[in-house]
Amino acid sequence: MDYKYKRVAIKIGSNVLTRKDGTLDFTRMSALSDQLAELHKNGIELIVVSSGAVASGRSELKISHKLDSVSSRQLFSAVGQAKLINRYYELFRDHNISCGQVLTTKENFGSRGHYLNQKNCMEVMLEEKVIPIVNENDTISVTELMFTDNDELSGLIATMMNVDVLVILSNINGIYTGVPGEPGAEVIMEITPGRKDISSYIQTGKSSFGRGGMITKYNIARKVAEEGIEVIIANGKKDNILPLILCENSQEVCTRFLPSNKPVSGIKKWIAHSEGFAKGEIHINEGASDALCGENAVSLLPVGVVKVVGNFESDDIVKIINDKGIQIGVGKTNVSSEKAISLIGKKGVKPIVHYDYLYLD
Repeated sequence: MDYKYKRVAIKIGSNVLTRKDGTLDFTRMSALSDQLAELHKNGIELIVVSSGAVASGRSELKISHKLDSVSSRQLFSAVGQAKLINRYYELFRDHNISCGQVLTTKENFGSRGHYLNQKNCMEVMLEEKVIPIVNENDTISVTELMFTDNDELSGLIATMMNVDVLVILSNINGIYTGVPGEPGAEVIMEITPGRKDISSYIQTGKSSFGRGGMITKYNIARKVAEEGIEVIIANGKKDNILPLILCENSQEVCTRFLPSNKPVSGIKKWIAHSEGFAKGEIHINEGASDALCGENAVSLLPVGVVKVVGNFESDDIVKIINDKGIQIGVGKTNVSSEKAISLIGKKGVKPIVHYDYLYLD
């Protein structure tokens, strides 16, 4: 089988790896590892973002008393992550392939230095033919600092590692035109750049054991595709699904988000996913909003600023808010909040956010 991708990120969701009783499905995990091994042996660089630590720990421990949600997640993941990575180690060892554990937190993506350290670590692993197995470090993450779910994490990893395609494996075939299983509901096979928002089609319910749902997958996929990376949402419970969707001229039923052709720099990719780390807001007038959203590339100048919210330093991430109170982008500021306030409305001074460090929604 011929493949058209060189570097692939694959997110394996909780509902793919979990049985109905909430425990880890080792049979499915083994089948997916076999598929990953086939891709690896065909020269594809693989990054796996894997859920399943909590499910793995839940099946190992029998708690006689009730724990709060954060404590139970920390406990199950602490035990389950060791079990999960050991199972991956054994499964890949059968194919003479090495894998390594990469645990991260949302905070690690908020600093450009930490971001680049993670990227360098994983680049070295790929150079040495080691498959990174990535997951959130739930043992130290608390609610307000957690990723929305591993879909968000996989989007960050995909753009950070500049993959050719991000595969999000769920327990359904893709995004449907209605409720999956109901008459007339069909899989949307292809979503092109600039296509109108289709979120109205999507059910907003969350998966049984994951933290996110299809609306989260859609929003992440659309943003990643806008940054030039193809995204595929497919059914991870189908036999041999990975080779079938990644081969040349694939006809497998799934939803493909076609990538934008416009080039996006590495720093802009980082900024695009940094909204959750914003330390403040820059509010701008209508003229500045029109200029930023126009065809020409422009920076955010103090003359267009009407209000500064929050307490931030130079190089922090800030949200850009238009005159209607709507967020239109995020950027890395050149000045502190104190300095930005002093520059409000001034002409002939340097940008508050330079175009090279500005991402517009």
